[in-house]
Amino acid sequence: MVPEEIGKRIYLVGGAGLSHPADCSVYLVDAGEELFLIDAGAGPGAGAILRNVEALGFDSSRIGHLVATHCHIDHIGGISRIREASGCRVIAHQEDRDGIEFGDPRLTAADLYGIEYWPEKIDNLLEGEEASKEIGDLEFHFIATPGHTPGSIAVYLDAEEGRVLFGQDVHGPFSDGWGSDIYRWRRSMEKLLDLEADLLCEGHAGVFRGEEVRAYIESQLRRYSRI
Repeated sequence: MVPEEIGKRIYLVGGAGLSHPADCSVYLVDAGEELFLIDAGAGPGAGAILRNVEALGFDSSRIGHLVATHCHIDHIGGISRIREASGCRVIAHQEDRDGIEFGDPRLTAADLYGIEYWPEKIDNLLEGEEASKEIGDLEFHFIATPGHTPGSIAVYLDAEEGRVLFGQDVHGPFSDGWGSDIYRWRRSMEKLLDLEADLLCEGHAGVFRGEEVRAYIESQLRRYSRI
């Protein structure tokens, strides 16, 4: 696989078949003056993610912000390497701070992957249900979506092709060890449905467009309806 444009100014630059087998899908948004990265992969593939950014014609040192959508190793393990290369500022939610800043292996699930995690500082700590931030020439919206982990967040922006939603682990899974809460997750998924997104960039299941977005989220609600 090669990095690809999946929407106007939106790119897939990391993932299991693109950077490292342990990586979540990593998305890049061209925000004009700077680049915005959604998640960082597990760590071993961070160099490949940076090379993929460069292969698209961007200078990876322009990555100004990186959002950690939750504290699992496959989403945060590459923060250290990417921050070293770019000096980017990290955005994450208060409820997942212990995993990201203190590296609790139970919360990060690093023990399941057999990958060492180097704790990283959060520069922009989100609290509460919603926040917005202008980055470059775009406005990014951050929505608390607890359930998979207590501090899971989704990100959306309104772009030329409509509303683009980065909902990284819509599909779960769930574990008491991570602080998962299936009831909170269901409410979070209803919030995502209410956004009526035109494009969904998921963390492992791929990209969904148009009517596929609602159909996919509803399919996951049905999947876990008996838990």
